[in-house]
Amino acid sequence: MAFESLSDKLQNVFKALRGKGRLSEEDVHAAMKEVRMALLEADVSFKIVKQFVRTVEERAIGADVLQSLTPGQTVIKIVNEELTALMGETNRELELNPGMALTVIMMMGLQGAGKTTTAAKLAGQLQQKGKKPLLVALDVYRPAAIKQLQVNAERVGVPVFTMGDKASPVDIAKAACEHARKNERNVVILDTAGRLHVDEDMMAELKAIRAAITVDQTILVVDAMTGQDAVNVAKQFEEQIGITGVILTKLDGDTRGGAALSIRAVTGKPILFAGMGEKLTDLEPFYPDRMASRILGMGDVLTLIDRVSAQVDEEKARETEKKMRKGEFDFNDYLEQMQQMKKMGGLQSLLGMIPGMGQMKGIDQIDDSALKRVESIIYSMTAQERSNPDILNPSRKNRIARGAGVSIAEVNRLVKQFEQSRKMMKQMMGSMGKRGQGGLGGLFGRKGGFPF
Repeated sequence: MAFESLSDKLQNVFKALRGKGRLSEEDVHAAMKEVRMALLEADVSFKIVKQFVRTVEERAIGADVLQSLTPGQTVIKIVNEELTALMGETNRELELNPGMALTVIMMMGLQGAGKTTTAAKLAGQLQQKGKKPLLVALDVYRPAAIKQLQVNAERVGVPVFTMGDKASPVDIAKAACEHARKNERNVVILDTAGRLHVDEDMMAELKAIRAAITVDQTILVVDAMTGQDAVNVAKQFEEQIGITGVILTKLDGDTRGGAALSIRAVTGKPILFAGMGEKLTDLEPFYPDRMASRILGMGDVLTLIDRVSAQVDEEKARETEKKMRKGEFDFNDYLEQMQQMKKMGGLQSLLGMIPGMGQMKGIDQIDDSALKRVESIIYSMTAQERSNPDILNPSRKNRIARGAGVSIAEVNRLVKQFEQSRKMMKQMMGSMGKRGQGGLGGLFGRKGGFPF
C-alpha cells in the first residue's frame, strides 16, 4: 500500500503526542525531528522537508496549540492541512475544450513509467464521460509499443490511429488530428515515445510535435516508486517542454511516496490522476486532502464510496438488500460480493480507507489470496448448494473440500462464517429499517457491501 512506511512512522509520532496532556516547545521540536526523518526516508526533497517542518513547527508552537486541551490532535490537524497544501490543496480536473471542439493531449514520460497503459486508462475514462477519444501511436521506436497500445485500446473500446513505425511522429500527429476532425473524435491522446532517461532527441521530438500541431494539454506520466528521480524528471520536462499536469503511476505499490509529496511543490503543476493498479480501470482523480488523510492513517471514506459507486449495479444492489432483509442471502450473492471487492482493489486496500482500520492489529497481514481459496470452495459447490446453503451436510462438505483441494475444516469454517454473516446482516438491516440507505447501510445495502 502506498505510503505504508511513512504512515506508520507518522502515526507513531502522533501517538506519543496524543499521550501528553500538555505540550511544551521541546515536545514539538522532538516530534518535528521525527517527522523530518520520516519524510526524508520517504524520499521527499530536502528543501521541501525543511520548509514543511518549519511551517508546521511555527504553527504548532503557537499559543492555540500549547494551551489547547487536546494539543496532540491540534498538531495532527496542522500536519494534515500542510500536507494537503503541499500536494495542491484541491483536486484539479483535466481541462477539455467544450463540445466537439478538438482537445489534443500529449502524454510524456520515461520508459517504464506506464505511459502507454495510462493513455488507454485515460481514454477509457473520458469515453465513459461522453467524450469521443482517439489514441495515437507515436512511439515508433520501442518494439511492440504500437501493439501494446492497440491491445489496451481494444479493452477500453477506444480506436487507435497508427501509421506504423516507418512514418515520423510529427507526420503521424498531424494526420491523426485531421483524422479525428473527419471522424468526429473530440479528444486526441498522443502516446509519445519515452526513453530510459531524459535526452536531447526525446525533447527535440516533443518540441517538434508541439510546433506542428496545437497541443492543449501536456501530461507528464511519472512512476511514484522512483521517488526523487521522478521529481527531477518532472523538473526537466517542465523547463524544456512545459507541463500542464502530472499523472502518478504505481501509487498502489510499496512506494515511499516522495514523488507525490514533492512534485507539486517543485513544478507548481497539479497532480491530476493517480494510477492505483494494473487494471485499465485503476486510474483515480488525485485529491490532496484525501491522500493526506490516508498518509496520516485517518482513512479515505470518500474514495471508498467513489469506488463502490463506480462498481456497483444499483438494481442488483437493491435485490441484494431485499435478500439481506429476508435472510435469503446465498453463496451466489457471497461470491458476487467478493468479485466486486476485487474490482475495487481488494480487501486490504478497502479496509485501509476506513478511519481507524489502518491502525488495527493484523490489518497488514490480511492476504487477498485467502479470498481465492474461498472462491474455489464456492465454485466446488453445485448450483443447488450455492442457492440453498442449508442442504450442506457432512457428505456434501467432504465432496466440496476434495473438489477445492482444501481441508474439511476450511469448508466448515466458511459455512459457519457465512451463516453468522447472514444472521448479522438480517439483524442489522432490520434494525436500520428504512434508514438503511445511509452510513453502513449504504455499504451493506444499496451500495452492494461486503458480507465478510
